[in-house]
Amino acid sequence: MSDDSTRILAIETSCDETAAAVIADGTTMLSNVIASQTELHARYGGVFPEVASRRHVEVIHAVVEEAMREAHLGFSDLDCVAVTRGPGLVGSLLVGVNMAKGLAVARNLPILGVNHIEGHIYSLWLTEEAPHIHFPVLTLVVSGGHTELYVMTDHGRYELLGAALDDAAGEAFDKVGRLLGLPFPGGPAIDRASDKGSPTAFRFPRAVMEEEHGYDFSFSGLKTAVMRQVSQYHSPATMPTADLAASFQAAVVDVLVGKTAAAAETVGATAVHIAGGVSANRALRAAMRARLALPVRVPPLALCTDNAAMIGAAAHFHFIRGRRDSLDFDVVPSLQLV
Repeated sequence: MSDDSTRILAIETSCDETAAAVIADGTTMLSNVIASQTELHARYGGVFPEVASRRHVEVIHAVVEEAMREAHLGFSDLDCVAVTRGPGLVGSLLVGVNMAKGLAVARNLPILGVNHIEGHIYSLWLTEEAPHIHFPVLTLVVSGGHTELYVMTDHGRYELLGAALDDAAGEAFDKVGRLLGLPFPGGPAIDRASDKGSPTAFRFPRAVMEEEHGYDFSFSGLKTAVMRQVSQYHSPATMPTADLAASFQAAVVDVLVGKTAAAAETVGATAVHIAGGVSANRALRAAMRARLALPVRVPPLALCTDNAAMIGAAAHFHFIRGRRDSLDFDVVPSLQLV
């Protein structure tokens, strides 16, 4: 086995997905198991932290066992255990980290704590496009908790160009989805509802930043504008839900694409990557590809939302450079990438 050859068991429990995967060489999924809690949290209209952590405890052993079974490997075949240490919900993170530490001790394996955002960035290395990735790459990480633009100049080397100053894009999708009476999660529901609506029916605001915040994002004003529009209707039956959904989505996509395109030109990016849950949005994918002459790469749908495969991919590139973590590391709910 070469120095760059690895088999890593990865665990991800940062929010409401209990996930485990086995990754070979940072680019090949030998298994990728996800136990989703979406239906469980739908009744609350969002993720309920205590419920999420309790469910993680209930299913994590079975999820890890299934990941190992699907990979057709024993623990003695592994080089490392990797786990998300943040950012995320503290109770959820603790379940995954404690499971990983227990395995590391019991099986005498090295352990690596991985940044969840870095995992999303490395989801693109699990695609057939991986051999064609050359630095610098501009990555838009866009999810329920994050909307951030990073320029990646090498493995593990990032510069943050811009971030959400208030609501992340995915959070705005969820909140507007609730306003429109759509099911949780709001992102996919708005995407589907938009099929029957007009993106120009309502001219919702696009936040324009001062120069010092040129690549930052703000969606709170947009959310408020939708709320005011919704308040004009006396009942859900009279509300043009599809038009509202399509117009809101168009505003979010315009901002994401506009800032990403400007940043790509500034940094001389070789390609633009989109990662995170909102990268599954069809309008965003189409608009980004229409706007940019550069390659635009997005993960397959199964790797857009939280998963452990991306954590294993990120861990590989740390592991082959000699990084090992001690067993006393803690979770960091607000962990920053840079």
